[in-house]
Amino acid sequence: MLGIMIGVAAVILLVALGNGTSARLNEQITSLGTNLIGVLQSRGSVATSGKTQPLTDKDVKALQQDTQGPRFSSVTPVKQASAVLAFQNSLWRTSIVGSSREYLTAFHRTMAAGNFYTDGDVNTSNRVAVLGPKPVERLFGGRSVDALGQTIRIGRQSFQVVGVLVPNGLNDDIAVMPISATRNYLVGGGDTVDQIVVEATSQATVPPTMNKITRILMDRHKVHDPDQKDFEVRSNLELLRQYTQVSDVLTLFLFIIAAISLFVGGIGIMNIMLVTVTERTREIGIRKAVGARRKAILKQFLIESVVLAGVGGLIGVVVGVGLSLLGKTLGASFGQFAPPELSAGSVVLAFTVSLCVGLFFGAYPANRAARMRPIDALRYE
Repeated sequence: MLGIMIGVAAVILLVALGNGTSARLNEQITSLGTNLIGVLQSRGSVATSGKTQPLTDKDVKALQQDTQGPRFSSVTPVKQASAVLAFQNSLWRTSIVGSSREYLTAFHRTMAAGNFYTDGDVNTSNRVAVLGPKPVERLFGGRSVDALGQTIRIGRQSFQVVGVLVPNGLNDDIAVMPISATRNYLVGGGDTVDQIVVEATSQATVPPTMNKITRILMDRHKVHDPDQKDFEVRSNLELLRQYTQVSDVLTLFLFIIAAISLFVGGIGIMNIMLVTVTERTREIGIRKAVGARRKAILKQFLIESVVLAGVGGLIGVVVGVGLSLLGKTLGASFGQFAPPELSAGSVVLAFTVSLCVGLFFGAYPANRAARMRPIDALRYE
């Protein structure tokens, strides 16, 4: 019973942990927007000539000015780097993102305090920055209001903090600023961009929008073979599907590990039932001597085996459900910990499997008892 209990509880708890992790990943990716499409410089095969063109502001404008369907909700350039932020005696290395005013909309971010920079800041290369929660925590003790209006050093330049982003669990260690200021004061790069983020009008239009982006940029870069294009087009929808597949494999793996415990518990039940049959040999002989048929003996020991497994399974259900609910209650206070998501299907399945384990592993001892000859059983001491 203890083996079955551990197996059933493990199945319920591990499947709940897998479901919780999957739900957390889906929630985080969905919060970024499943209709977002990223265009990046290709890192694979290139044209036969070996020449590649970087992504530039002209590529961004070509996408922004295109009027053919499907339409884009927004087209946002992104310039990325890494730099050390300094305020008084505190230092923190973080990711730098230079972008346009559309960054908030494109990446589905909201402001926790202050304001985002304006188009005027982009046009005039104003040294202003919007910090993510992590730099605010490290430099200002997590107090967003204290960060507003402060002057911090990024590299060798001074920037004024004008806003703080709401955490989203993925891109919290970040400092966002006008793309012009990033180029002029931090990384250079002329008119090149590291990434172009395109927002499709809906999730359903993501595939045709990706095809349209590929077609426009291939024309601009004068690439005729799709296998030799010098850029990559990816979508968050594809990323979500990949994470879902990985999560499903992880959940299956955890379920198999827990099922091993059930298998071990079943072997324990079979051994116990074999001992029981041996200890009750004379009882079996007496029952057969007074007319009990093989079917009655078989049913007796099968019922005992299933009851043992069933009671262990019920206890395991209580323990597994209890631990899952406890983990879900405590999970909210553990930050990035993904709380378990209890699944009714896993509870029913685990208990049903425990009964089947009792039936399967009890069959051999029960059959052994049923096949005993009465005279041999009565002689046994």
